[in-house]
Amino acid sequence: QVQLVESGGGSVQPGGSLRLSCIGSGFRFGTYAIGWFRQAPGIEREEVSCITAGDRSTFYADSVKGRFIISRDNAKNTVYLQMNSLKPEDTAVYYCNAVQPGTPDYWGQGTQVTVSS
Repeated sequence: QVQLVESGGGSVQPGGSLRLSCIGSGFRFGTYAIGWFRQAPGIEREEVSCITAGDRSTFYADSVKGRFIISRDNAKNTVYLQMNSLKPEDTAVYYCNAVQPGTPDYWGQGTQVTVSS
């Protein structure tokens, strides 16, 4: 059974930090690119960051560049998203997504991040 489980969300004040985790099971996690997406109410889901499987190349949306860091530990089937200098506009449900060309992609259930004073 394929599963992606996100954790680490919560409520923080502006300027604070959170580390999200995405743990995969039931598939060859290390061969999939993993992305983090977010969706705020009334706004389309957007890709925040992703990391490839092989050379671990990374991508960041302009809105988070310099503040968020994505990394992966294939031995633990886990991808992390370190989020620093959080802003109210980072408030959203964050989802992880596993992608491999030619196969269905997988989604987690999401974790809520709220940035508010």
